[in-house]
Formats: sequence, structure tokens, C-alpha cells
Amino acid sequence: MQVYFFHLMPYGELDLAKSDEYNSAWVTIPNDCFDPAVGTKLYNRYIGELELADQLGFDGVCVNEHHQTAYGLMPAPNLIAAALARTTKNAKICILGRALPLVNNPMMIAEEFAMLDHMSGGRIITGFVRGIGSEYFSNSVNPTFSHERYYEAHELILKAWTETGPFRYQGKHYQFDYVNMWPRPLQRPHPPVWIPSQGSMETIVWCAAPERKYTYLQTFSPYPVALKAFNAYKEEARKHGYEASPDQMGWAIPTYVAETDEIAMRELQPHVETFFNKFLRFPSIEMRLPPGYSSIASTKSLMELKFKNRTSSTLETLIKNGMILVGSPQTVREKILACQKEMGFGHLMAMLQVASLPAELTEKNIRLFASEVMPYLQQPGLQPAEIKASA
Repeated sequence: MQVYFFHLMPYGELDLAKSDEYNSAWVTIPNDCFDPAVGTKLYNRYIGELELADQLGFDGVCVNEHHQTAYGLMPAPNLIAAALARTTKNAKICILGRALPLVNNPMMIAEEFAMLDHMSGGRIITGFVRGIGSEYFSNSVNPTFSHERYYEAHELILKAWTETGPFRYQGKHYQFDYVNMWPRPLQRPHPPVWIPSQGSMETIVWCAAPERKYTYLQTFSPYPVALKAFNAYKEEARKHGYEASPDQMGWAIPTYVAETDEIAMRELQPHVETFFNKFLRFPSIEMRLPPGYSSIASTKSLMELKFKNRTSSTLETLIKNGMILVGSPQTVREKILACQKEMGFGHLMAMLQVASLPAELTEKNIRLFASEVMPYLQQPGLQPAEIKASA
């Protein structure tokens, strides 16, 4: 199993009382809730946490894109990736991902990723997403064209990476008389493409197509939803005459490790409840899932199976629904291995910093996870004595 540290870079010092006045941490919450002095400290801290993960042997570090929100302070994740390309040595740098429909020039994304691939020595993993519904309001993009713009931008980027230019590209949403990539990516034919998703069947079908076989990532979902999605991916692969490998599936989940189960739950509780009850609040369901953004079937499935678990969430309900991993090193590693055996994923994206979790507890979590959990995942069958002997 490959193990990654997934960081959202949240504005952890959000005034929760003020956010309650607007019933949202997205789009409509005034930006005077953001203190620039605090922001500078947070960026320095968060980049340091990702660098620490590289030093401790994580297979990769993950960043992503969000706009106008306290949930994540990375409207331009490629900037964070550029910093990490120079300060990390071994970890893959996973950008999960860039929101393709929100941009009017996909060639700029293609060029940025190609530059990052060289700057990192070929350690870039590219992630393409559509962006969540509220971000179409933040960027004044019509959500009814979300799928069209996504697929067209993806096609253009892949062609730019792999075909000799200059050539013309004439699509419905993007037109270029000259497509001629300089520089070309270091990795050939192009950097790996991973697709984060909330469980859309359309996304699963598209990822599993034999001409792509993209790694599908299930993000922050109840365990039954994640299991259903991975089984659907494997079944879709079989329809095309092949067996999906573990490398084609990844699971992202908030994770917290402490000395004992009791300590872990006590330390995590206020922060994870803040994450699900405060940082994941949107002004309205229409802004979360605007008309035309998803198919009727996908919208219905998401509302029934996933979003209902994101309101008034307590630590107990989150554990019960399988939306978080929390406990002693033994508890967490045994749970991960049991889930991996049932779901079949080959990549684990552990979110080791959650909402308002302070620096000291985040570092403790990262170090304890790296020393007492991660070796069991990276080297199946390893025994505790062997781990301590090699430390």
C-alpha cells in the first residue's frame, strides 16, 4: 500500500460564532474573518507539515484546490506544489486536483503541470476535478456546462502533453490555433492522472474505461459509500475484460492516532466535529449542488448516502459511519488493513490535520502515524519487533 499525507490547509482559527451568523464557511462568509497575519503563519506551518511527511517516509503528499472558503486555503495548489518541489526530496507531490471547468485556458494548467514535473524530478501526480458546486458561484461559471468543459479540457491537456505540435484544437468551449507545449512533461507519456470523486457513477465509468484506467479516489465518505464505489469500479473494469488493480483505487479519510483509543478520541473530538459541522456548511443545498451540475441519479445518490451524514455530526456518529479513523496505533492500523482487504485500494490518503487541530497535535499525529502505523501498511506482514529493529 502507498501512503500519503493529504492536507487541506484550512483556516483553523476561524471565528466559529461569526461563521454561525452566515451559516456557512463558503462563498458568503465575509473575508474580514481572515486575518492576514494568521494566514502567513498558517502557510508556513502547513508547508512545514508536508515537508515533515517527506522526511518521515510518506510515499506522497497531497494538496488540492478550493475557492472562497475557510475549509482550505489553496485556491492555487500549484503554488504549494512548486514550493514542495524544491524542499522535498522523495515524496510524490499529488495535486488532487485542479478544477478544469473553472478555467478558460486549460493550456495554462498543462504548462504548469509540465513545469512542476521538471522542477520535482518527475514526482508530480496530476488530479483533475470538476470543483464542487459552490465554486461555480465563486468563479461565475455556468454549472450546466461543468461536464462538457471538464471532458474537453481533459482532452486538450492530454493531447498537449502527448502530441507533437503545433496543431489546432477546435472544441465547443476551448479553441486554439496553436497547441505546442513548451516544456513537455518529464514523465512519459505524461504524469499519472488521478481522479478524486464523491462517488459519481459517471466518474467511475469514465475512470475505468480501458483507454484511461485512471486511479479513482474516494473522498471523505461513509464507509458503505466508499465500498460501493470501489466495487462499482471493479465491476466496470470487468465489463471491459480486465481486473482493476489496487493501484487504480485510493481512499481519502481523516485519520488521528494517539497513545490510546481514549486519548485519541478526546484530542480529536472538538476538531473533527468542527470540521464536519462548521467547515462543511454551505449557504444552501442549491449552492452545494446547483441545478445541472450533476445528473439526477448522482445528485439523488449523494444526498441520500453521503450528505445526510454531514449534518450535526458527532465523533460517535462519524466513527459509526466509517467516516474517520481514530485510535491507538494498533487500532488504526488494524482498521486500515481490514478496510483495505475488503475494498481493495492500493493508495491511502490520510488527512492528518483536521480543521482547528493545533500544530502540536498535528505533528504528534504525523510522527506517531509514520512510526507506528505506516510501516505495517507499506510492508504487509511486518511485525512490531521488525519495525522497531529497523527504526
